Amino acid sequence: MSEELSAGQVEELHRKLFALRKEIQGLLAATEEGARPVDLGQPIGRLSRMDAMQQQSMAQANRQGHELRLRQVKAALAAIDRDEYGTCRRCEEAIGYRRLSARPETPFCLDCQGQAESRR
Repeated sequence: MSEELSAGQVEELHRKLFALRKEIQGLLAATEEGARPVDLGQPIGRLSRMDAMQQQSMAQANRQGHELRLRQVKAALAAIDRDEYGTCRRCEEAIGYRRLSARPETPFCLDCQGQAESRR
């Protein structure tokens, strides 16, 4: 069982979450163009078109990952406002400072995260 977070730790993690939100929003803005549909009417070769479609698919997958992480960051910031940050959403135990320091947006403790991943 992990210990509850101190006020100083919550403040530090709050700053990390704000910085992470800004970083992810920047990544989403930078990848917006690459995720747009490929113009099939563009006069390029078949292999170039296939490459462009593959690049677009990878950009969309990256954007989906960034969008998920941004939602998690926003949820973590909202949890701080509700004074619920640092509590696992599955087992309701304290997540712990070391885990939150590495991944401040995580909603689960290591045990619950491991169980979720093993079910996939």
